[in-house]
Amino acid sequence: MSIISIQSQVIHGHVGNSAAVFPLQLAGFEVAAVPTVLLSNHPAYPSVKGSVMNADLVRDLLAGLEDRGLLETARVLMTGYIGSPEIAAVVVDFVARAKAKNPNLLYVCDPVMGDFKPGFYVKPEVRDAITTQLVPLADIITPNRFEFDFLAGTDADLVTAARKLGKRTIIVTGSVADNTHVQTAAIEQSGAWSVTTPKLTTRASGTGDLLTALFVSATLKGQSTSEALSAAVSGIFGVLQATVAQDGLELDLVRQSNLLYGAPQRFEASPLQ
Repeated sequence: MSIISIQSQVIHGHVGNSAAVFPLQLAGFEVAAVPTVLLSNHPAYPSVKGSVMNADLVRDLLAGLEDRGLLETARVLMTGYIGSPEIAAVVVDFVARAKAKNPNLLYVCDPVMGDFKPGFYVKPEVRDAITTQLVPLADIITPNRFEFDFLAGTDADLVTAARKLGKRTIIVTGSVADNTHVQTAAIEQSGAWSVTTPKLTTRASGTGDLLTALFVSATLKGQSTSEALSAAVSGIFGVLQATVAQDGLELDLVRQSNLLYGAPQRFEASPLQ
């Protein structure tokens, strides 16, 4: 079973495809990883080398996947960080064609646009492409709370606002439950669930990319939405705990790989009203 993943890639560390591919492969999935940016490391370091990918090269790589028949055989298409308006246009075209060729393809869109502290960190044209073109094509979206509030554009409660977006499943990360806990929610038209975990202070990036990968893995293995949410959050919490203990800038992903699908502490999903 194959997965196409279009997002950022770093040479050192774990964000974007460099956070998502390893857990998916560990679970037994073949992953075709297409970079939108290729950087030495994520931007939390004092320096970053590398650049946004050339849009023509991204188009060519995606055409190569199409030549190998992956549009017809892939089970999931994932998109994450998009580095430029030109790449956004390429990705929109590819997703639309993939969905048309393969009606059974599950499109999972992580609408990476920003967060509360930095605000938006993609160009307005990229933000517009995500909100007006990619999100409407998606079956599942996985925004953080900042991105969700922007997409929903309403002060309605979380469940009501999410259902108005009309997606099969919406995973909302990073909601503050109280001063010491955070909430991750999954909302569908027929149900809604949340998982609450202790708040961990970490300097590592890539948590959203990892969560999306773990949720996709659990979903493809036949778990229900609430079970997949619980599994994904439990896995990422285990890795984050180990990461915090090291006080590093990177998710301790490889050394703690046994925790991805075998975390000692299981956080169960509860119905969300």
